[in-house]
Amino acid sequence: MFVKICGITTEDDALLAVALGADALGFVFAPSPRQVTASAVYDITRRLPPEVLTVGVFRDEYPQRVVGIVHEAGLKGAQLHGHESPSDVAMVSRSLRWVIKAVAAGTVDARNANDFGTDIVLLDAPHPGAGKVFDWSLAGEVALGPRILLAGGLTPENVADAIGQVRPWGVDVSTGVESELGKKDPRKMRLFIAAARAAAPIAYVGPDEMPYDWRDDE
Repeated sequence: MFVKICGITTEDDALLAVALGADALGFVFAPSPRQVTASAVYDITRRLPPEVLTVGVFRDEYPQRVVGIVHEAGLKGAQLHGHESPSDVAMVSRSLRWVIKAVAAGTVDARNANDFGTDIVLLDAPHPGAGKVFDWSLAGEVALGPRILLAGGLTPENVADAIGQVRPWGVDVSTGVESELGKKDPRKMRLFIAAARAAAPIAYVGPDEMPYDWRDDE
């Protein structure tokens, strides 16, 4: 089970998340209380192990600017969390190996998620980034093809149920492992990662397929 901790704002939180077993870290460049700068993120990413997937989170940003900030910050990929069109996503994908397209559950974008041409689609609540749980049955409407990274109000207490119902490839959490806005809670992160892994020790990429490791593609 792939685990991404998003909304990282400090080096201490980044290093702790990695030490606890997180596979990926997200840094928010879109307008947000957790917004960070490229220079601050670079100071963090240059101290992280190379096997950790690091992504910048953007919303309705120009593709060229997305690519520029990702490179400036020393990141490996981008998460597009706005109203980006398939052509916008394609422009970013031509320059970055790892592009995650976020879609809201129950929307046309979710039903046509394979149109974006990305390996990973993040499925979030109808109001993304609000830290609210949505009706997990809506995950059944997402187009087949991309790997599903489930988000939206996940916590150490509910992540096992979410995995059991949705059977995603991975899970993404931000608010659910915070002690205060923008500050991660060590205990919550540890419990979240442990609960996610215990609920799904393998990645669900298909009924007859082996677990997928993103590092195999590098």
